[in-house]
Amino acid sequence: MTTVPEEDVQVLRDALGPLRDREQIAARLLEASAKHSFDPDTELDWDAAVEEGKWFWPPELVSLYDTPLWRKMSEEQRMDLARHEAASLASLGIWFEIILMQLLVRHVYDKSVTSNHVRYALTEIADECRHSMMFSRMIQWGGAPAYPVPRVYHNMARILKAVSTTPGSFAATLLGEEILDWMQRLTFPDERVQTLVRGVTRIHVVEEARHVRYAREELRRQMVTAPAWERELTRLSCGEAARVFSVCFVNPRVYESVGLDSREAVAQVKASGHRTEVMQTGAKRLTDFFDDIGVLNGVGRRLWRRSGLLA
Repeated sequence: MTTVPEEDVQVLRDALGPLRDREQIAARLLEASAKHSFDPDTELDWDAAVEEGKWFWPPELVSLYDTPLWRKMSEEQRMDLARHEAASLASLGIWFEIILMQLLVRHVYDKSVTSNHVRYALTEIADECRHSMMFSRMIQWGGAPAYPVPRVYHNMARILKAVSTTPGSFAATLLGEEILDWMQRLTFPDERVQTLVRGVTRIHVVEEARHVRYAREELRRQMVTAPAWERELTRLSCGEAARVFSVCFVNPRVYESVGLDSREAVAQVKASGHRTEVMQTGAKRLTDFFDDIGVLNGVGRRLWRRSGLLA
């Protein structure tokens, strides 16, 4: 008989209370989707010209902000870097959402097709399809290239998504959604930013709020009901996913695209106290939640610290 570690027993006791009915949650999310879903093709003005003097991403969220290299750059070069970083983040978002769609389809494969839970998962998949197309159009509209994640991580994701547990899938979902969501919540009301980019982030924030709620409720449930080995594997896979995510967050090629030495730029980003604070602040709501439900126990916490996302 498998012995459950005492810390896991306490997590189970703590988490059991707030579990909510899965079907009721899904029904509410379906209602919200019916009221607040968008078609980016018609909602946004894709024929609008790029606005001169406006950023593609808030300067404080650009990776090199407040570094020695940043202080040497001209304003034009800084704004160009923001444009390329916006394209890099959109490329990362597409990569991640394609993975997420596969994980969601696998999650519902054995479940009742008439349940609200499955209907909402299919609704979310439809949302993610639109988001990926929206990000693709935004990259093209801005005139920067797409920035695929490095091949080693692209192929690593094939393995991670193939072996991912159900709780691991929802933990990875939240990792990919919540940090970008925090940044986008700062972006869409920022009048310094291109109007179309603000529109893209507004749509994404509104619709991702439902996705985050769905993933949080399901992960909370899974960390109560999953066997001990699955919870431990989730901690390991989530910690490794955090490391990969932090490495891939901005493609180093963006620095070369604006005439900078990528090695020097990457080194300054790693040494930047401002950048560390931005990433850890963006991740805090997520890491607090993971801590509450036991995802950051043991080796999981060590891996998250190595990623630089855990304060």
